[in-house]
Amino acid sequence: MALRGVWQLQKLVVNFCDWGGSSKGIRAFMESHLPALKEKNPQLEVVTQLVRGQHPNLKGIYKNHNERVVCVRNLAPEDIMLQASRLRCSLGRKVVKLRTRHVTKRPSVQGTWTTELKMNSAAIRPTFPQ
Repeated sequence: MALRGVWQLQKLVVNFCDWGGSSKGIRAFMESHLPALKEKNPQLEVVTQLVRGQHPNLKGIYKNHNERVVCVRNLAPEDIMLQASRLRCSLGRKVVKLRTRHVTKRPSVQGTWTTELKMNSAAIRPTFPQ
């Protein structure tokens, strides 16, 4: 993804094995989809590495010096292309787990509303003199 017009993915490293059965899909990907990926993305440096005896993976190296590794073991070439495009379109930021379901700058003084909140029904209904 481009942040202020600059693509964040610098390098895509394709690790594969020339012998293993789990690398069959990535070898077909390198023959069919990888040349088109290189042609459509001239800003992206694509490197293939032969790593024998290991499962195949895609490694994205971003401008902010973060890395993301995606295992593509036993995937079809179309699914590997989807994973490569996800790496290309992400910003490379670390995933941050939120502490609450909502984020606000000014939290409620009364507390967070929940479905388990018990209210006194007498306090809600106004009483009228008869």
